[in-house]
Amino acid sequence: MRAITTREPGGPDVLAWEEVRDPEPGPGDVLVEVAATAVNRADLLQRQGHYPPPKGTSDVLGLECSGTVAAVGEGVRDWRVGDEVCALLAGGGYAERVVVPAAQVLPVPEGVDLVTAASLPEVACTVWSNVVMLAGLEAGGTLLVHGGAGGIGTHAIQVGKALGARVAVTAGSAERLRRCAELGADVLVNYREQDFVEVVGAADVVLDNMGAAYLGRNVDVLAPDGHLVVIGMQGGVKGELNIGKLLAKRGSVSGTGLRFRPVEGRSGKGRIVAEVRGHVWPMIADGRVKPVVDRVLPIERAADGHRALEEGDVFGKVVLKV
Repeated sequence: MRAITTREPGGPDVLAWEEVRDPEPGPGDVLVEVAATAVNRADLLQRQGHYPPPKGTSDVLGLECSGTVAAVGEGVRDWRVGDEVCALLAGGGYAERVVVPAAQVLPVPEGVDLVTAASLPEVACTVWSNVVMLAGLEAGGTLLVHGGAGGIGTHAIQVGKALGARVAVTAGSAERLRRCAELGADVLVNYREQDFVEVVGAADVVLDNMGAAYLGRNVDVLAPDGHLVVIGMQGGVKGELNIGKLLAKRGSVSGTGLRFRPVEGRSGKGRIVAEVRGHVWPMIADGRVKPVVDRVLPIERAADGHRALEEGDVFGKVVLKV
């Protein structure tokens, strides 16, 4: 088969569409003929040599895909050859075929075409596992989403509103904030001009992609019993935490990721995928949550997708069609 390979760590130009060995499904696995995949910031980090895949996982980029089941391994009962699916991956999505544990496979949501479905697994599993399963966002609470114009941000806005929460977002321009408002965001903060602590007031859940740069102010904006969930490090890896302020608010700080979780178990990807299928897929079917795709590119132009994400010229997701 063909796949996007990375000849060496570097910029987008190191990506190439080349012949590689075909994957083989083992027991409990599903082989998917890939229709599309999507670009995530983790892919950019891996391309640069900063985010190697888990041991035993494909070194091909790609944390999600959509496509058609081509074969199933021993013991797989829930999926059949020919099923149209999408899947959460630990790697391997930038390819014509990929092997994925059956527990990480999802049906294509009702009303979503096969290519667009590739934009959903990573954002849906990230948002639901962190905002709901971990932080416990409830109706009437306030959710603050940093990076509201990104793939995770645009999805989180809609899920927050579907759950009955007040949603605040940060973004870097009036136009990007306007589009966040169209998705349902209630409070809009231009981080280049405004202090989100002053504008938002208090947030029960903060979903943060910045890490160190926002750590202190994220604690400042937490409501009593609030929960800060750090899912990215775009603003650095080391920050100072005021423990006294956190204790006074009875606040919680968590750092989480999806890629290195086990498939099974309490914190496993299988449980998250099952929750997403049970709770988020109905929101998509009835229109409360919609995929937000900025552009669809042929997979041979994966480098262009990476450049667009690096330059901040994306609202929602970039999809790569195989």
